[in-house]
Amino acid sequence: MHLGVALDSAGSALFEPERLVELARVAERAGLDFVSLDDGFDPAPDRPDALLAMARIAPATTSIGLVATITTTHTEPFHVSKNVATLDLVSRGRAGWRVAVSTSDVAAQRFGRKDPAPIEELYAEAADAVEVVRRLWDSWEDGAVIRDRATGRYIDRDKVHYIDFEGPFFNVRGPSITPRSPQGQPLVFVDAHDEPSRALAARRADVVLVAEPEPFPQAVAVLVKRAIERGDARALARDLSSTSANGFLVEPDSPSTLEWFTNEVAPLVAHEHPGTTLRDRFGLPRPANRYAS
Repeated sequence: MHLGVALDSAGSALFEPERLVELARVAERAGLDFVSLDDGFDPAPDRPDALLAMARIAPATTSIGLVATITTTHTEPFHVSKNVATLDLVSRGRAGWRVAVSTSDVAAQRFGRKDPAPIEELYAEAADAVEVVRRLWDSWEDGAVIRDRATGRYIDRDKVHYIDFEGPFFNVRGPSITPRSPQGQPLVFVDAHDEPSRALAARRADVVLVAEPEPFPQAVAVLVKRAIERGDARALARDLSSTSANGFLVEPDSPSTLEWFTNEVAPLVAHEHPGTTLRDRFGLPRPANRYAS
């Protein structure tokens, strides 16, 4: 079973930098697979930039995955590719990108480039954005950086590629300005909660986050509430393990609930994973580079 925890779901007290770092360390010690941070363009008190916050957490942890939400609406995929690849580099292969879209008129006015679009168009744009990002991640092959002092060559130009993407939303020639990262392709997470998002998940996601139909969430919520009241972590761990789910993204309602879950429940259901990257934790191989000969 794969377990993640949403650090931002437990209240604004989490947004003190050292508090975020400590909670991520608690989750790591408990054997969780990843922590996540939400982000967006609408007003939110004490909301940090998810990618920058994960870059702060990265050197303070060693094994837990770091999944940051990045909105494709109003955001250039070139910047997304560079920033997520950089997080993957500084964390030595633990980065993940949780894809989101923005439907807000207020957010659109902040950027001033376009009006809010229908939800189907936003997810079609997101699908193109993910494809551009994936191609840019492959635009440098492994071994492209050679640093040959004798000849003065920093890169092997034959291993750096133009992606030449043309679509209804983006025209991107590339290549990236960031070398290929440890995972090659950091994991892409998509929340599948309606038809447009499910279509995106089917086409582009490595990991799909699904809100199960009723009464599943209510049943789990009742289990958690009863377990906390009784202090019965082992019973909750048994109940979670008995479901057909591949895993859970836990969204605690307070810092104390988060710490209770990570300290008492997670060690009972988490397990060791071979390898060191987030891909390794999900049992996914490092993909071949699409541009390599």
